[in-house]
Amino acid sequence: MSEHQTDERVGIDEFLERVRSGLDRIEPRVAHEAYEAGDALLVDTRYAALRERDGLIPGALVVERNELEWRLDPWGSHRAPEADSHDLRVVVFCNEGYASSLAAASLRQLGLHRATDVIGGFQAWKAAGLPVLLPGTTP
Repeated sequence: MSEHQTDERVGIDEFLERVRSGLDRIEPRVAHEAYEAGDALLVDTRYAALRERDGLIPGALVVERNELEWRLDPWGSHRAPEADSHDLRVVVFCNEGYASSLAAASLRQLGLHRATDVIGGFQAWKAAGLPVLLPGTTP
């Protein structure tokens, strides 16, 4: 083991707690208000089956979790057009707000210092009565 490595091991609950301590996580209504004000890019990382079952957040950029860093890195060759600055406020959604915390922390490591996630994820957004485009409907 090198001098910079430690043998410290943590479980996922403690790891998640550590990751979240570095995020300014927000409630669904705050995310919606930021999006409406043009101050946030909403990013839905839920897998296709959940989006097909529960619907979409109107205006959210859908990016599969395994593509997130490539699509949101402002310096990346595969970036989404919306990912044009490290100052972009990225608000990540997963289904219930667990994986999105890890995703937001990963984006922060890429220099997206305003990246965060929504407490409770898509399910909390939907429960708050915020806009959802249901499966089988068009905008």
